[in-house]
Amino acid sequence: MATSQRFGSTAVEQAEAVLVEHYPHLVRLAYVSLPGSLGRHTRVLLAHRVVQRALPRAGGGPDPGGPDSPGGPLGGVRVRVLRAALAPAGRARALLARVGWPAAPPFVWGLRFWPPAGGIDEAARLLEGAPAPVRAAFVLHRLDGLPEEAVVRLLGAAGAADPADGVREALAVPVDAELLSALRAPEFDSSVVSTRPTDLLRRRRRVRAGWAGVAAVALIGGVLAADGSPAGTPTAPAAGPVAAGVLDPARLLRVPAEAWADTARVDFTAWPARGARTADRSLLARALGAWAARPGGVTVTAAPGTATDPPAHHPHLLYAGNVPGPASGAAGAEAARAVVLLLDGDRVVRYTEAAAGPRGRTLDFARTDEAGVTTAAALALGPRADGEPARYLLAPWIAGAGTRDLLRPGDATTALAVGADGVTAPAAVPRAAGPCDAWPALELTSSARIVEKHSFVLADLGTPTPVHLTYTPLPDGPGAVAARQPREATGSAARAAWAPVACRLRELRGGGVRAVNVWDFAASELPDGAGRAVWTCTRASGWAGPGDVLVQLRLPAGPPQDVTRARSTAACGRFGQHLLAGTRWRSPAGRWYLLAAGSREVAGITASGAVRAEANGRTLTAPAAAEAAPVSLTGRLVSGGRITALDGAGGGRD
Repeated sequence: MATSQRFGSTAVEQAEAVLVEHYPHLVRLAYVSLPGSLGRHTRVLLAHRVVQRALPRAGGGPDPGGPDSPGGPLGGVRVRVLRAALAPAGRARALLARVGWPAAPPFVWGLRFWPPAGGIDEAARLLEGAPAPVRAAFVLHRLDGLPEEAVVRLLGAAGAADPADGVREALAVPVDAELLSALRAPEFDSSVVSTRPTDLLRRRRRVRAGWAGVAAVALIGGVLAADGSPAGTPTAPAAGPVAAGVLDPARLLRVPAEAWADTARVDFTAWPARGARTADRSLLARALGAWAARPGGVTVTAAPGTATDPPAHHPHLLYAGNVPGPASGAAGAEAARAVVLLLDGDRVVRYTEAAAGPRGRTLDFARTDEAGVTTAAALALGPRADGEPARYLLAPWIAGAGTRDLLRPGDATTALAVGADGVTAPAAVPRAAGPCDAWPALELTSSARIVEKHSFVLADLGTPTPVHLTYTPLPDGPGAVAARQPREATGSAARAAWAPVACRLRELRGGGVRAVNVWDFAASELPDGAGRAVWTCTRASGWAGPGDVLVQLRLPAGPPQDVTRARSTAACGRFGQHLLAGTRWRSPAGRWYLLAAGSREVAGITASGAVRAEANGRTLTAPAAAEAAPVSLTGRLVSGGRITALDGAGGGRD
């Protein structure tokens, strides 16, 4: 027994030594592996706690940091960190609760923590949406430099379900070489955090209000006790002082006008309060009251997955003002509406009413998770009739605005006037019904203080947040080296690719879509001399992560041919880059063929079933019968892996 205790004590000392030596790298591993839904502040605190709790106890049973663990003492500490970071949601919540309360001295109230600009936060954003084992494998292999086999053993020891698959997915993640080099640099310390206090005066008022509420509840409880009320009778009022403070217009958060130019977080939190009625307490109170109480006569809409509950904290005021109607002159003034835009965490709330008084009130909720330079660039100012021009409030970092028709790729962009308050002139919008003979879109240009020579395209799909449109070119076309990353849909190739599919955006209206990317993943020479066709996957990514995809075959003439579609899938995205699809096609000569194509890493395609054929490379063409019959397609990857053709359930990997 004494020998066992001495061995345990030595192992603990070894684990402590490696933990101190590798602390920044262990924090990086924990931070990137933890769920992004926790938020940066909580994620930072939890990452440090996970690492500090990775020190084993002497005499506490089998030692994960002992000589039999994968990688010795350092491997054992890594396993402990991974077990905590990859824990199921229930265990993670329990650990999170221990982080927040009870606090250990010294007590510091009101501080918020986040990683400095770049670094591990950039790595976490890059891996957003990937499963936790993939994020962990990315850090261990591509940042810490561990061999693939060692990463598989560590993930397996930590309880990951499929460690080998996690490593394969991590290897497929595209990453900028400069960012990778910066993260690997020895001078980069992942354990460094930035800190800033919350609003000190507001916190002082909130504490006073909280104590007042406690005193009121205690007084009511004493009166009821003296009156003989049962112990279980609820005593708290429905809306105590804290709730009233949250709904106080005077306590809405406001940021300085130039905050966007002096922050590493360029999103809705950097928007200043704009509009001519930001000091109108009555309007702001009606907006907050409608949000909290939902009185009769208020029409409420919400994007899928968006919470509509009242705010728990003081919302951030983005805009309050009157927006003229679509007509000019007196008619426009008569139809003007008062609009209030509020930000509450990961959602934007839009309240509108008639400018002359509280009539025709509406309340719209939209998600804004991890919005950035492009997805936080504009908000639509109010609901409108189908086809009625819209006005937008642009982000303070937008230096220029214009409109263009996606169906006419050769037309130039038309300038769009923007007022001093960031509100645009009326802009044409796509119709929700009827003939699709035009598809207007916004083309915005960022300030050089944010990104030089950066323009991008947004489309209005009927929600407060316009959708970001991007394009990924053919892997064997011009600029193929960087073709994995979506690009802005502003170049000639992007315009040409978007023209045939723009009208399909109508199917996404009101669906909580964040971005839509058109990916030209392969090209085929059609048989019978019919020319060249391009295989395209259009992915609509939702704010929640999963997205819907539509695979089409863009023919030399005529509309594209639908091949397949799938919902709630990772296909055609950052973590679904391997794609195989096939379809039947009739040539101008009247003959039927099976056509199939794969993405960049596909090295061969095999067809079985009604058509039996095999081809090396990324495309396959084989004669087919006139009558449709089931065919199975399998693709061989350069790495030796296999994929199957995308189906309606989002499948595509063996």
